[in-house]
Amino acid sequence: MSWLHRILAILTKEFIQMRRDRMTFGMMIMVPVIQLTLFGFAINSDPRHLPTLLYLEDNSSAVRSIVSGLSNSSYFDIKGQASSAEAGTRALQSGDVAFVVTVPAGFTRALLRGDKPDLLIEADASDPSAASNAIGMIDQTVQSALRPELKGEWAPLNQTDPPVNIVVHRMYNPEGISQYNIVPGLLGVILTMTMIMITSIAMTRETERGNMENLLAMPARPWEVMVGKITPYVGVGLIQTGIVLLAAYYVFHVPFIGSPWIMALGVGLFIIANLAVGFTFSTIARSQMQAMQMTFFFFLPSMMLSGFMFPFRGMPDWAQAIGQIFPLTHFLRIVRSVMLKGSDLTAMWPNIWPMLIFIVVAMTVAMMRYRSTLD
Repeated sequence: MSWLHRILAILTKEFIQMRRDRMTFGMMIMVPVIQLTLFGFAINSDPRHLPTLLYLEDNSSAVRSIVSGLSNSSYFDIKGQASSAEAGTRALQSGDVAFVVTVPAGFTRALLRGDKPDLLIEADASDPSAASNAIGMIDQTVQSALRPELKGEWAPLNQTDPPVNIVVHRMYNPEGISQYNIVPGLLGVILTMTMIMITSIAMTRETERGNMENLLAMPARPWEVMVGKITPYVGVGLIQTGIVLLAAYYVFHVPFIGSPWIMALGVGLFIIANLAVGFTFSTIARSQMQAMQMTFFFFLPSMMLSGFMFPFRGMPDWAQAIGQIFPLTHFLRIVRSVMLKGSDLTAMWPNIWPMLIFIVVAMTVAMMRYRSTLD
């Protein structure tokens, strides 16, 4: 039975090693917990309570019934009224709202004459899956809302299905092509994975090979070490960006109607943010394996809660609050808005300043951790 004793000895060694490597053991426990939480509670492919803006040029009882019907629907969350059609378009372009409902002048008069007046629904279709279910419910919602209004001599209008003509403009992606949403988002996912992993492994490799002592003995300051280590990978990230954008434009025919300078600003900030995270992980991990584990631990919730795979507005408030922390969430909004909507710097600023704050925090933590290594 000597073979059994040898197996038990190796088994005991592995348990001791597992107990010592608490980070790996923690990852083994936390990853399934995070996956259960995200897929069980946070992920929802049928988003509801989508922010909606009204532009009313007619304000009759019938119009108020339509507004009430939309408000009572679980799909639309009325945020107010636009002062003009241009204001509604700007709100769609900036991503503040998902729908703009326009009731034209003379709507009620045409309705009572049986002329089936137009009711314009402008939808942000840059993410087709986020708006499709809500658009499908508009006809039924409007018809149900108008039924109590059309009675007496106007009761025959209820036989029309529906009594108004719903005109839906799917803005920024009228054909609902999924590549327009997925391919630009892939740029953020690729940069997140590669930038964090490459940087964290590169620094951890210095420790494993015994080069960290030489690095610490150098008269370089912590921030100088950080800049020197991450600068080459900025170039790598720019090469990856060029490859993805060229493929998006020439292979998948994704339009690029915005400013390349705003895109360059967003890409640059996003690369720096991820490299700062990778540098921070390298000061914590003791091996390249741990660095990879930490990268995956950061990457999983970042991808799930950013709006890349599932509609961001479909998640509960607590999940959206967590998702706002990750740079990927804001970068996806920038790259999709610039490419598909042509958004300007003013519209993108609400997604730029969170990345700036994230960079400052990540670099500060990295410097503090690196100084503790020096001590």
